[in-house]
Amino acid sequence: MSHSDELSLFQEMMGDIKPITQDTVLPTSSPHKANESQQARKEAAQALAETDSDYLSLDTAILLQPDDVIEYKRDGMQDGVYRKVRLGKYDIQARLDLHKRTLKQARDEILHFLKQCQKMDIRFAVIVHGKGAKSNPPALIKSHVAQWLPQIKEVMCVHSAKTQHGGTGAVYVLLRKSEAKKLDNREKHQKRSS
Repeated sequence: MSHSDELSLFQEMMGDIKPITQDTVLPTSSPHKANESQQARKEAAQALAETDSDYLSLDTAILLQPDDVIEYKRDGMQDGVYRKVRLGKYDIQARLDLHKRTLKQARDEILHFLKQCQKMDIRFAVIVHGKGAKSNPPALIKSHVAQWLPQIKEVMCVHSAKTQHGGTGAVYVLLRKSEAKKLDNREKHQKRSS
């Protein structure tokens, strides 16, 4: 079928159709706004609370092998920043060693350590969990650390460390910027663009 035949067929099929004279749609009501209870439910669903049984649980974790690589990146994390974390390109500002700790001690120390890092505006840290090759089951603390860190909202990304920082027996942790740091960055960028 030629182009002119297709055009003729199209015009024949559209023969009794009239063009729209006005194509602006006026809203009939205001956009939906969540009421207080809907908003509260949404926030509760999005955030794990310490009272939830899965929040930093001591009971269950997907067991890893001693040499498995741990990697986690929160949605919205820039690929370039994550790559620098993965390659250990940032200066290590703090370090936590969990060797010879029980599972409960490790969990409590991680929470305390990360809160202290936030207070001190520390963004890049190393947590040494060990490989757990000789423990039974193997890599128990490592497996729990890999499960716990993504549950902590301040943690932006995690990756097993380079060999010189502990290899698969340690993880790099990049923490969310504090509000003070965000404000400081905004002020610096505004001065540059002025």
